[in-house]
Amino acid sequence: SYFGDRSSCVENANTLTLTSSSSVQGLNSTHIGKTPLSSGRSVCRSHTPLTGFSATSSSTVSAHTVASVIVAVVEGRGLARGEVGMASIDLKSPEMILSQFADNATYAKVITKLKILTPLEIIMSNTACDAGNATKLFSLITEHFKNVTFTTVQRKYFNETKGLEYIEQLCAPEFSTIFMEVQSKYYCLAAAAALLKYVEYIQNSIYAPKSLKVRFQGSEKTAMIDPSSAQNLELVINNRDSRNGHTLLGVLNYTKTPGGSRRLRSNILEPLVDAETINMRLDCVQELLQNEELFFGLQAVISKFLDTEQLLAVLVQIPKQDTDKTAESKITNVIYLKHTLELVEPLKAALRCCNTQLLKAYYNSLEDARFGIILEKITTVINDDTRYTKGCLSMRTQKCYAVKPNVNEFLDIARRTYTEIVDDIAAMITQLAEKYRLPMKTSFSSARGFFIQLNADCSTLPNGQLPPEFTKVTKMKNTYSFTSVDLIKMNERCQESLREIYHMTYLIVCKLLNEIYEHIHCLYKLSDIVSMLDMLLSFAHACTLSDYVRPEFTDTLAIKQGWHPILEKIAVEKPVSNNTYLTEGNNFVIITGPNMSGKSTYLKQIALCQIMAQIGSYVPAEYCSFRIAEQIFTRIGMDDDIETNASTFMKEMKEIMYIIQNANDKSLIIIDELGRGTSAEEGIGICYAACEYLLNLKAFTLFATHFLELCHIDALYPNVENYHFEVQHVRSSAGNKEKIAYTYTLSKGYTEEKNYGLKAAEVSSLPSSIILEAKEIKNHIAKQILHRQKSTPEMMKQKAIYHLAMRLVQTARNSRLDPDSLRVYLKGLKKRYEASCPALEKNYEQQ
Repeated sequence: SYFGDRSSCVENANTLTLTSSSSVQGLNSTHIGKTPLSSGRSVCRSHTPLTGFSATSSSTVSAHTVASVIVAVVEGRGLARGEVGMASIDLKSPEMILSQFADNATYAKVITKLKILTPLEIIMSNTACDAGNATKLFSLITEHFKNVTFTTVQRKYFNETKGLEYIEQLCAPEFSTIFMEVQSKYYCLAAAAALLKYVEYIQNSIYAPKSLKVRFQGSEKTAMIDPSSAQNLELVINNRDSRNGHTLLGVLNYTKTPGGSRRLRSNILEPLVDAETINMRLDCVQELLQNEELFFGLQAVISKFLDTEQLLAVLVQIPKQDTDKTAESKITNVIYLKHTLELVEPLKAALRCCNTQLLKAYYNSLEDARFGIILEKITTVINDDTRYTKGCLSMRTQKCYAVKPNVNEFLDIARRTYTEIVDDIAAMITQLAEKYRLPMKTSFSSARGFFIQLNADCSTLPNGQLPPEFTKVTKMKNTYSFTSVDLIKMNERCQESLREIYHMTYLIVCKLLNEIYEHIHCLYKLSDIVSMLDMLLSFAHACTLSDYVRPEFTDTLAIKQGWHPILEKIAVEKPVSNNTYLTEGNNFVIITGPNMSGKSTYLKQIALCQIMAQIGSYVPAEYCSFRIAEQIFTRIGMDDDIETNASTFMKEMKEIMYIIQNANDKSLIIIDELGRGTSAEEGIGICYAACEYLLNLKAFTLFATHFLELCHIDALYPNVENYHFEVQHVRSSAGNKEKIAYTYTLSKGYTEEKNYGLKAAEVSSLPSSIILEAKEIKNHIAKQILHRQKSTPEMMKQKAIYHLAMRLVQTARNSRLDPDSLRVYLKGLKKRYEASCPALEKNYEQQ
């Protein structure tokens, strides 16, 4: 859908020129003087819009035109790194476009979107653009957009709360469903806040309330899942407890690296829509499951990798000033780099005997000569034994002796001095232990340096106390931690010696990094390979813990005995399995059943299985086939949510409006309990109207409802199927009351449990006369509705013909049967058709 607007975007960019003198003056002023929004540093690159430059380095926009789009870009931090938010606005058009998506190390999606927008100016946070400390994202954007102005804005202006307020104030009512899409997309909201504030300054004016067209554009080649659906399905966050791992991410996350975990999370939120790519992933998972040596070999290597993306980000940063902290950090990262590069050969060895296309491609990518070049340059300077280790003292020792001897004579002297001090500390503590006859030992922490530890009960100490020469005493159970004046002084000498060592090592490391910078881009490729392999291994691991099967991709959604993956993790016993079948000819399923019978769980199960299939994971079922969904919409009710009021009803209306405005023929739509916030008549009317609209689409729709009147819509639409969840009636031991036993089993047809409201009244204290009258009124109304909606023989005949035609079309498209089996299948179709239309003339058979 995003690329569908490409031509119009480029066309607009070609025809727009800055004619307003105030606009031009406003733009010029931002580059002549410092803006109140700026970080106090100079703008990265400046130009005058009057010169008429090309907005990109390509010829997309001719040189004589002037671009008028301003874009704000912001990236998440920590685990959210790689999650990018964008907001763009055309100075000559009252339209703002918002985007948020997860991107990989190459930021291909960001670059693509910016090239389509052809911006006049790009705004980023000062923390991303600081000279000598630029982020990878900033560096890549400046590389691809050399003729575009970049402006720094203080980070505080990228405020998601303010962004949502701005949108609520400025968005025109016709586009108000944007709130549904972006209410939890924090990064595009943050970008919107900075963008609107900046545009307000350069234009010296503000937009009128409710005047802007605001649109959200997701990323290409991925399915769209709106935030409300992601929350309903508990994809990455549990609705009851955000710290709980009972989510789809929790079910599938057996990753060993931070990059793999981030990749899995972003894939779950944006599943793929390209069947070829998905099947390549599935081929890999299948090979990993069939080849234990490959699985365990890869898992052993992958688990040793550090956060490669973070390592890259730190390596390419040049500190603004040299400090003890930056020196130590740079030495640490060179050790991490050596550790990472030394894993390339083991990773290649693990992949050497693979057979699938994707794994072979990864093996070939690891043949890149630059890995060897970098490692060779590192090993000429860094000790072969130097490696990443756990424990602060061990790592400090690795950094101290990272550089080989005889590279720098003064460094060797400083290290000998450091060794002598450490030996003196150990000897002094040994003497103290002998002096006081206490089992003292040397310990170390990054905060305290060297200190003394003693495991002893206070009753064993002289007078129940430590000797007076020991200070800064702390106690945890029977463990004492303390120091002494002499030890503090020796720690100071040790730190002074370390600073000297780090400074000299840092100078050597910086020289080394200068030599390898030109080769370092191969690490982006390595980072991508490691995170993808980690995710695929995680999928394979999940399969070993449950009976998942490989999905197929056709034009049918068919799941044989599928179950809910999250419920399986929570429940003591395996959840009840159910079948699902939707095709183009039967693309609308109405599901009925009492409260607590399993409707909502079943609906969530279908969506979760669809997502699992589209990210390349196996699926909890005996067999499954999916039609790739470009959008997945859910409106899930809660069976235990008794409260229905005006606000919940309005929420329902916004959600259904959002689905109607955005759904297409390739959508998967799941609606549960629509229309409960109003009267029964209005609720039925709204549900009926919504169903009729969705029935005009070829989208696969599952619609759960308590309005049994809706079930009769199948008399008018042959592509509607009715299903229900069975319940059993069990008499209590007293013999005078019935209880409902839930089977959680889905069966064809609509539920016969038509009076669960009346049954609830029967076990209450309502007088029997009221209950009897309620039953009479209900029966009278039901007969009237049934009479109006009763199918005629002609309607049944048309429905049978429709079903036969759709089955024949589906068989022609997808059948893999041999001629004899196909003949048997077609005869079966014929018998089924004749049974559904016994009154049809015999000449149909001859035809």
